[in-house]
Amino acid sequence: MGISDFARLVKDASIELAAMGADQKNRALDEVAKSLVERREEIIRANREDLARSEGEKLAAPLLKRLRFDEDKIAETVEGIQSLIGLEDPVGRTLLATELDDSLELFRVTCPIGVIGVIFESRPDALVQISALCLKSGNGVLLKGGSEAMETNRVLADVIIKATEKAGVPANWLKLMETRAEVSEMLKLDEYIDLIIPRGSNEFVRYIMDNSRIPVMGHADGICHCYVDEEYDLEMAVKIVVDSKTQYVAVCNALETLLVHEGAAVRFLPAIKKALDKKGVEIVGCPRTREIINVAPATETDWKTEYLDYKLSIKVVNDLNEAISHINRYGSGHTDSIVTSSRGKAARFISLVDSGNVFWNCSTRFSDGFRYGLGAEVGISTSKIHARGPVGLDGLVIYKYILIGNGQTVAEYANKERTFKHRKMDKPYSL
Repeated sequence: MGISDFARLVKDASIELAAMGADQKNRALDEVAKSLVERREEIIRANREDLARSEGEKLAAPLLKRLRFDEDKIAETVEGIQSLIGLEDPVGRTLLATELDDSLELFRVTCPIGVIGVIFESRPDALVQISALCLKSGNGVLLKGGSEAMETNRVLADVIIKATEKAGVPANWLKLMETRAEVSEMLKLDEYIDLIIPRGSNEFVRYIMDNSRIPVMGHADGICHCYVDEEYDLEMAVKIVVDSKTQYVAVCNALETLLVHEGAAVRFLPAIKKALDKKGVEIVGCPRTREIINVAPATETDWKTEYLDYKLSIKVVNDLNEAISHINRYGSGHTDSIVTSSRGKAARFISLVDSGNVFWNCSTRFSDGFRYGLGAEVGISTSKIHARGPVGLDGLVIYKYILIGNGQTVAEYANKERTFKHRKMDKPYSL
């Protein structure tokens, strides 16, 4: 059976899944959570195989860290599913209600997108998060994880499929792909697939966009910035930068470039270097940075690089406007933060920085679906259409217009026999 056959089966299942009630979807999610715990030894064993093979293939340390799926990760993943169960069903919500005329009522109501193809990196927990979100939002899903996580992904997909079938979810709502050839074939299947979410580099996302007629929700590089203003609290700034960079380096919301106002540089740079040295962070800096602290020179390429490792580039800027200009030029539209005691400067930064997540006086690491209370995320969208930032349940539904009448025809309005009233109604859609 080829990928087009799989896609057709997922499409058929998605139609039935779209009409499934919240209680049944939540029961299915609960079954997944239980099965993850019950089969944890099998999952961990498969993950150890992936880790051993990847270490032998000299996989980069940050990717190895992402690949690990141990007891703690399973517990964290189960917690995420339980959180998702507690969220409101995103399907069937009334977004708009208008009485066009007497007994002619228009509703805009949320509904699933349909079939979503997700191509993601080496994190096995991403497979569970994506599957859970698609199930809760009533979408069928085609998944392609990194080959380095092949054994873990196989077991996890099997866990999810069997658990959801036990709860009465239509068979074939989820399919796992394993080869690049299948991805290339998937890009042609606009007849069955409604949306593709690629998680990877800018080049990878661009390749997907250039080679498919299917709409793409891009999740590109996480080139995240923190700007430390001249009006700042030293202890707070050090704490935020260290957390942004080192709390977990191998993720897209980790800090990659630090911008420092020239008025803060002399005092702040030695303090942050001392703190980052303790964490083993390699620092590269602009000429003005290197006049204050002893670090290697930064190149033009550094400003465009997502390190995903214990490395940070630093630039001293003249003012807030230069910081904003640098972020909008070199950033990837992911997450950027300002540390300042000035509300006015924070407001200007938030207004002008063109990113999906813009923060004031907090770590870039907060940019996450679970931390936002979205349950989890299928990715962080750096595009500006439909969904932006962490894409949770709301980003996986669209809407349809439902019109309920009583024999009305357009001719009656065209002939002026009747006139529209367009009165807003405060009532949810129901039949």
